[in-house]
Amino acid sequence: MSRTVRLLVAVGRPEFLPANSASLFIGVSWGLTLPVDIVLGLAVPLVLTFAVVTLVAAFAAHINTLSDYELDVKDDTKTKLVQAMGQLGRRKLKRFMAVELSLSLALLLLLVVIQSKPILLFMWVTAVFFAYAYSAPPLRLKSRSFLAVITLMIVLSILPVTFVAYVFTTTLGFSYWLFLAGQAITVYAVIIPAEIRDYFVDKAKGVATMTVQLGLTNASLLGLTLLSLGGILCGAGFVLELAVGSLQVLSVFLLVMALAYVYVLSKYLNLYHLSKELIKPDRQEQTEKDVVGLAAKNPKWITLITQSIVVMCLVLLISKLI
Repeated sequence: MSRTVRLLVAVGRPEFLPANSASLFIGVSWGLTLPVDIVLGLAVPLVLTFAVVTLVAAFAAHINTLSDYELDVKDDTKTKLVQAMGQLGRRKLKRFMAVELSLSLALLLLLVVIQSKPILLFMWVTAVFFAYAYSAPPLRLKSRSFLAVITLMIVLSILPVTFVAYVFTTTLGFSYWLFLAGQAITVYAVIIPAEIRDYFVDKAKGVATMTVQLGLTNASLLGLTLLSLGGILCGAGFVLELAVGSLQVLSVFLLVMALAYVYVLSKYLNLYHLSKELIKPDRQEQTEKDVVGLAAKNPKWITLITQSIVVMCLVLLISKLI
């Protein structure tokens, strides 16, 4: 039993768990309205929401692992993932995915009854649809260029964060939507290195990701641009929200977020320079390995960016208590 659990965790891409879990805290920090009943207004909805979001995220990760197995076999950076999938088996994983989906739906319905917010069910159905359609055939949106970008922003940012926020409020102002726009752009920006890591395999297999269509150099430049824009919009959203409570002084904590963005942007710049080195035939093979190796560190960059946003959300939450 413990072996099966370990394998399920491995194929569920646990390196992305911090980023997925952050959606809960981000949504709560923006949506929580005081005063609130500690048990029925905060604790119970918080536990149910966390469980629903986590189960749907795990379901999406398992679909991706299942659908991309043939591609991952040829990727040296995913050896452990492929081995775990091979030992677990497709049939067992599919059964577990059915359990994940059923349990998340049951908990969601309980949450809908407690909150009297049917819109949460609609958002859950939408999230599950896009999570499946992104990786699995026949739609497999991840291989459909621009549609993949839209889907990722919806599934990894807009839906989970807004779902959590709506659990605790029904009123979200301009500053929230400005922040969410920046966070959604950031989400895609930090995924671009993952596409860069898979670029050579995807191109050989004819998978038309945005990065394959743009080419490595343009994709790296796009990542730099989007990450910069996302950081600016996120910061502006925080500043406006803190201004509502006349606590603009707390905006000084944006320095933490700015430093995280600058650090990750420096890594993106390295990817950009490496991509330009590919035109040199004598270094092409080594440069390809360098590109894949650097881009494979992306989960750490995602965690850093996400946690810096979480720090600002903590500041926002504290501002509501002052």
